[in-house]
Amino acid sequence: MSALPPATRPQGAHQLAEGLFATFSDFVEELRAAGVPVSTTEVLDATAALRQIPLEDRQALKMGLAATLVKQYSHWPAFETLFDLYFSLRAEAMATSASPGEGPGAADGEELSASQLAELAYRALMEGDPQLMAALARAAVSRFAGMEPGRSVGGTYYVFKTLRQLGTDPMLARLVASAGERGGLEGRLQEQEYRRHLEQLRSEVQAEVRRRLLAERGPQALARSLRRPLPEDMDFMHLSKEELAALQRSVQPLARKLAVHLARKRRRRRGGRLDFRATMRRSLSSGGVPAEPRFKAPHRSKPELWVLADVSGSVAAFARFTLQLVYALSSQFSRTRTWVFIDGIDEVTDMLKQAGDVGEAVQQIGSRADVVWAEGHSDYGHALVDFLGRWASELRPRATVLVLGDARNNYHAAHPWAIAELAHRARQVWWLNPEPRSYWDTGDSVLAQYGAHCTGVVECRNLRQLRHFIESLP
Repeated sequence: MSALPPATRPQGAHQLAEGLFATFSDFVEELRAAGVPVSTTEVLDATAALRQIPLEDRQALKMGLAATLVKQYSHWPAFETLFDLYFSLRAEAMATSASPGEGPGAADGEELSASQLAELAYRALMEGDPQLMAALARAAVSRFAGMEPGRSVGGTYYVFKTLRQLGTDPMLARLVASAGERGGLEGRLQEQEYRRHLEQLRSEVQAEVRRRLLAERGPQALARSLRRPLPEDMDFMHLSKEELAALQRSVQPLARKLAVHLARKRRRRRGGRLDFRATMRRSLSSGGVPAEPRFKAPHRSKPELWVLADVSGSVAAFARFTLQLVYALSSQFSRTRTWVFIDGIDEVTDMLKQAGDVGEAVQQIGSRADVVWAEGHSDYGHALVDFLGRWASELRPRATVLVLGDARNNYHAAHPWAIAELAHRARQVWWLNPEPRSYWDTGDSVLAQYGAHCTGVVECRNLRQLRHFIESLP
């Protein structure tokens, strides 16, 4: 399916080259494939913007498309990578391939020895000259990358191999040591400058590798190999350090949007009972026919939210982000209370309220909360029974209970009656599981025993699924 509606293509074609329309259409389709939401209206806005932008100015083109197609900061890296593939690098690769002797097989780097390239790299890190870095990247990739035609990779390996052969890390260490000898503010500023130069050189090498892969394979094939999940699609159970930081930046903006959504949803909810007397009085104006039913104003009360979170092992990251999101939305509930557990359980409501930053509070819970009863391995049955014995009398019928965990009970007694008791006392009980559905009730998982008494069991492997669940809360 083409990204551009047929009716929009002929209009303004005198201002846009046919090749640009085709490139733009492929670019939009790849954005959608990467998970970036792009509507038809936004495509029309971007097309209108293209008619006003000098197409030879790549920076203006980039900002114009970003202003019309990108709505979230977390989507910017995906947009930037694809823009480089479809516009900047593609144009450079086509220009290079059109010049004899300068294509991917050019041997400019092979004319320089390894020691000469190392000397150029040292100069580039010291001076930060952009032209020197670009020339060095071309030469180093030709000599060290060893690019293999037809190999389906995104180029990360080639970048790593080139920089390792150049020896940039030892060079940076020497430069940083020399800056440290100066001491004081000047030394620290110089060290930061050297590190920035290394990042610039790494970017040049990456751009050169991608430029050559583009010339060989085309943007679509390279874009597929470079495709990475957006922050909201990253699996809670398998987060790297970089992905954890990216997801952390996405939580607060998402919380603000969800708070607005829940407030609007509550305002629009009608829910009032029929006012019989008012309806009959109103019917007098239509000859006694109750054509316009009247309703009593609904009593809009915010529900209570009780959260029970397993903070053991691999589900700890899932619990962390869920607690952050729930507490960012606490204004939409009359009261929010939180417990964390492993084989013991402890309330941490005050701990979360007193901390200025919820993320910091979640980190402190691990050392301050009393969540270990015996051996420190998950025991849902004991934790739930303990919870009922200590706090069940405070649970009111309008409360919603969220249980966060994978229900892996280490073959202890499950005590599913405890969940049944929670469901009897509360308005509803939801179980959020960060594992894929195919893993449920395998091994030591007892999810089916608990799920039989819950309002629903929901797969919450990433921030997108968690958002959909919160939006659907009645």
